[in-house]
Amino acid sequence: MNTNILRQISLDIETTGMKKFGLPYKGHRIIEIGAIEIINRKITGKYFHSYLKPNRTIDNEAFNLHGISNKFLNDKPIFAEIAEDFLNFIYDSELIIHNAFFDIGFIDYEFNMLNCGMNNIHTFCKITDSLLLARKIFPGKRNNLDALCDRYLIDNSKRTNHSALIDAKILAEIFLLMTSGQTVMEFLKEEEQEKYESEKNMQIQKMRHSKMMMKIIYANNEEILAHEQLLDIIQKKSGSCLWRTRF
Repeated sequence: MNTNILRQISLDIETTGMKKFGLPYKGHRIIEIGAIEIINRKITGKYFHSYLKPNRTIDNEAFNLHGISNKFLNDKPIFAEIAEDFLNFIYDSELIIHNAFFDIGFIDYEFNMLNCGMNNIHTFCKITDSLLLARKIFPGKRNNLDALCDRYLIDNSKRTNHSALIDAKILAEIFLLMTSGQTVMEFLKEEEQEKYESEKNMQIQKMRHSKMMMKIIYANNEEILAHEQLLDIIQKKSGSCLWRTRF
């Protein structure tokens, strides 16, 4: 691998159901894989995407999240048929995964069932968990993809259901923003930035002008006399009057 090239893969999966204790639970399987290539912090447009036939029913809980049905997957390939292409796409790269513990458990499980010696993805890829990164940047806040899209002004209107490819694309954008060291304002379009600066300068000028035009109202003789009489009362009762003390 060319050490001058930083190759990262934003990756997401959808499954037939949840897992338990770090392992796929009750034989759950991957039904969709989406992966987006990032080279030297640029999304290249190259991607890997496949739906997979799981040979088992999809749990209602999972279906409600992604909307992928067994009927839709009936004519799709099984994992063994796409494993080599998938492995070639991710091999020797840094995988960016949101809640990596979940996805890696399923991927390792699928490779393990092939008995191909590739049942530990950590041996051929570096893993970066973007959820752990987000929690460091925004401690105590919601850090799912929707919350991060709101925070970084990313359009997620197409994310009506969980989709591995759409989520991988969104994650790629989020990750680049999270690791850029820049503020959200720096990602506004140039014309929006100019408009912001113009409006800010106009507001400053208005404030300065308003301050310069403020009318100064002086106390009249009657008000001054009333003030001195009040100070006399204070001094008589307390023995001293702060407002008549010279520092």
